[in-house]
Order: sequence, then structure tokens, then C-alpha cells
Amino acid sequence: HTFRMLKPTIHTPVSRRASLRLGSRSPVTASASAAPEERRSAAANAALAFAAAAALAISPPALAELNRYEASREGEFNKGSAQQLGGYDLRKVDIKAQYGKDLKLSNFTGAEMREAKCKDCDLRGAYLMKSVAYRADFSGADLTDALMDRMVLNEADLTGAVLVRTVLTSSDLSDAIVQDADFSNAIVDKTQLEKLCKTADGTNPITGVSTRKSLGCGGRRRGTPSGYLTDETQNKPDALFDASRFSAYETR
Repeated sequence: HTFRMLKPTIHTPVSRRASLRLGSRSPVTASASAAPEERRSAAANAALAFAAAAALAISPPALAELNRYEASREGEFNKGSAQQLGGYDLRKVDIKAQYGKDLKLSNFTGAEMREAKCKDCDLRGAYLMKSVAYRADFSGADLTDALMDRMVLNEADLTGAVLVRTVLTSSDLSDAIVQDADFSNAIVDKTQLEKLCKTADGTNPITGVSTRKSLGCGGRRRGTPSGYLTDETQNKPDALFDASRFSAYETR
């Protein structure tokens, strides 16, 4: 008898044969080529997660350090006497003694100013939004054009202060002392005006304007901060400072 050697038959899966006929890559080859894409995607996701964790990890000391950095830059637009005191704890602080009288354009946004002293300070164009100034002393201060909306000014001393064209919307002035203050063309909520008119009296020593008249007490017509732009009968405010592309106020 003659014996013949038979070649073993290798059964190739149908899907494998189809891919070979079509010239497509094998599953192993495709997986290997996709690996770099997956690694890049994983790296990108890891980077985003790290950035989010870093943002959440900013601590109050870090924010305080940022405020100190802003303060060192010397105020709005990095010039002059303006101070960056937003969010500072200024309770019972004599602000004029510590930071000087010239505080034009200074930022006190959200500052804690309970019983702080700012007597006779120049705060023209200052930002005091959302600050808490319970029983704070602003007597004799010039707050012309200051933004003082959403402030807490309960029992604050505004004796002889100038608040011409000041924005006081949604601010609480309950029991504030407004003797001799000038609120000409300031924006004050109607409910607050009614409260202030109960005690308002005197004449501002700087502007010569009656406090009651400036508040519109007794049904007097009140102006608005921008009234002079549309009403030709109103006097335009004096240009007290050289104008710049940023502000009408110039700091030293």
C-alpha cells in the first residue's frame, strides 16, 4: 500500500475570510491602530479633570493674596490713588487714616465696612456696591457719581455728605443721618425717599442745596444722574478732571 501525506485543513472563520477578501485589516490590527487615539483622548480628559480640581482647590488665602496683588497695582487701570479694597474686612477701620483721603474711583465692592470711618473722604466715582456700611461714618464725604447700589447703610452718618448723581438703588438707608446732605439727581428708591424725608433737614455746606429739596420731599420734582444729557435747562456738571479714555476722573 502506498500512503499519501494529507495537508491539514485550516478552517478560517467566515468574518475573517470576508475581511481578507475585502482587503480590510484584521481586528488585531484595527485595535492596535486605534490605541493612540484612545490614549490621546484619555490624556485630554485627565488634563481637564486636573484643571477643574485645581480651580476648586483655590483657597481663601489664595484669594486674599490676589486681592493684595490687585491693591499693589494701585487701583483702577493700575494708576493713581484709587484703592482695590473689594471684599476687604474694614470693620471699625479709620479708612482715611489708613489709606488716605483721596479715594476717587476706589473699589469697595462687597467690603465689610461696619462702623468704618471715612469722614471727609474724597470718594467721587467710587464703587461701593453690596458693601455693608452699618453705622459707618461718611460725614462730609464727597460721594458724587459713586455707585452705592444694594448697600447696607442703616444708621450710617451722611451728615454734610455730597451724593450728587449717586446711584443708591436697592440700598437700605433706614435711620441714616442725612442732615445737610445733598442728594441732587441721585437715584434713590421711593420707599427709602419717604423714610429719609421724615428726618431730612438743613443745607449742604459745600453745594448750598437744601437736603429736602435734593430728596424731592413735599412732592418736588427730582432729577436723574443723566438728566443734563437730555434736558437743556439743566446745568451740566463741571469738568473737574482731565478726561481720559477710561474715566472723567484723574487720580494722582
